[in-house]
Amino acid sequence: MGTISALLVLTMLASPQEPRPRAREAGITIGALPAGPHDAITDVPGVRVGHATLVEGGNVRTGVTVVLPPGENPFRAKVPAAIAVQNGFGKLIGATQVRELGTLESPIALTNTLSVWRVADALAGWVLELPGNEGVRSVNVVVGETNDGMLNDIRARRVGEAHVRQALAAARGGPVEEGCVGAGTGTVCLGWKGGIGTASRVATGHTVGVLVQSNFGGALRIDGVRLPPRAAAETRAADKEEGSCMIVIATNAPLDARALERLATRAFAGMARIGASFSNGSGDYAIAFSTGQGTPIQGDALSPLFMAVADATETAILNSLLRATTTTANGRTVQALPKRL
Repeated sequence: MGTISALLVLTMLASPQEPRPRAREAGITIGALPAGPHDAITDVPGVRVGHATLVEGGNVRTGVTVVLPPGENPFRAKVPAAIAVQNGFGKLIGATQVRELGTLESPIALTNTLSVWRVADALAGWVLELPGNEGVRSVNVVVGETNDGMLNDIRARRVGEAHVRQALAAARGGPVEEGCVGAGTGTVCLGWKGGIGTASRVATGHTVGVLVQSNFGGALRIDGVRLPPRAAAETRAADKEEGSCMIVIATNAPLDARALERLATRAFAGMARIGASFSNGSGDYAIAFSTGQGTPIQGDALSPLFMAVADATETAILNSLLRATTTTANGRTVQALPKRL
């Protein structure tokens, strides 16, 4: 995409028409690989996403988002998994066991920084109640977070068990709600209103899907095109270079834990391309799992999947920005991308 066409696309966002477009609806195509039918993590068969959104008064803008692997009981149907850490300034519950054993045995939940422990407790209770788990005495739930304290009274710790169960009950395949929803309700990304975003790419007959909770600093690029100097300066001025990004990756390619770790590491290329600063206070994590069966893919055959995850991550972050709306809360207003260039 050239500079002129990128600016035309962004100018379209000044239109009051709803809904705001996703990247491919606005004519922005990242990379050469095709997207899945929904351009979402749910293009991986069996993967589901659910949200619970909290908008209360003038100070609470937060929530929880869950990603479920296929099946009704993730503890009994563990899938290969891995975690990659770009910068470990965060509270990713369950990380050490995933890294040690290379499996995922719970849904993945995302929320705000000070709600991770409440969400983990609720998620563990949900897993223990599943039929077949009556004798389970240990479960490793995975809960990630970003700090939405700019737009949310984060100290109130409003996310609780009822919201986790609401998100789990709402989990579905197909199109995924994006922007100011679930764990992305109060996030800020690259100086603009961030949120939940998702995308997918198809490579060598396999789908790689990504979902992000975008809440990090830097200077926005769109498909390699910098914002004009005025807008770029305003972006940096509005952002304190703090925050984090949670990246959840699903694929139906048959990958073992080592290959999944390598795949997860490449997701940070997508963050870099969109302009992330990777500051000291940015906790950036990628969690990857595979639903594929058969002989694990290794070596050179992984390269197309690496390309897919980078492109899908960049697109998912862009979608989180494009779909978000201007939000006023907690004494601040963060503009959606962008009102005018």
